[in-house]
Amino acid sequence: MTRPFKILGLQQIAIGGPDKQRLQKLWVGLFGLEVTGTFRSESENVDEDICAIGVGPFKVEVDLMQPLDPDKKPAVHTTPLNHVGLWVDDLPVAVAWLAGQGVRFAPGGIRRGAAGFDICFIHPKGNEEHPIGGEGVLIELVQAPPEVVKAFCALQVAPG
Repeated sequence: MTRPFKILGLQQIAIGGPDKQRLQKLWVGLFGLEVTGTFRSESENVDEDICAIGVGPFKVEVDLMQPLDPDKKPAVHTTPLNHVGLWVDDLPVAVAWLAGQGVRFAPGGIRRGAAGFDICFIHPKGNEEHPIGGEGVLIELVQAPPEVVKAFCALQVAPG
């Protein structure tokens, strides 16, 4: 089976809790991650701080999330490891191919994410129509910009 796209590397992890200030104490205060932005969305029920570790194309986001309303869905705080984001070199091709393989995607399709990249989510659970899911993990596929694709491809060692 030939895959028409590449998963390049880890783009982000998203950590949820009832109070992002408590998350910040560990991740920013003690671990020293830098807060590089914020994102707030009523429709996604989230108030998040976008932090970073690493540099350049190998920088990884660590999103610290709390719900705007703890009684509403999505409940970004009920699964502490909310989701994992993966860089992909060609998001539309990846989504089309994976859907053809039976992967279940979360509602919303491809759209602009909090960090400004196109994204979509693989649902944590498969169903009868689309039996392949994240086996309990929400997986975000993130369109890598050209400089990230180039940097990860440069890491590949030619056989020899």
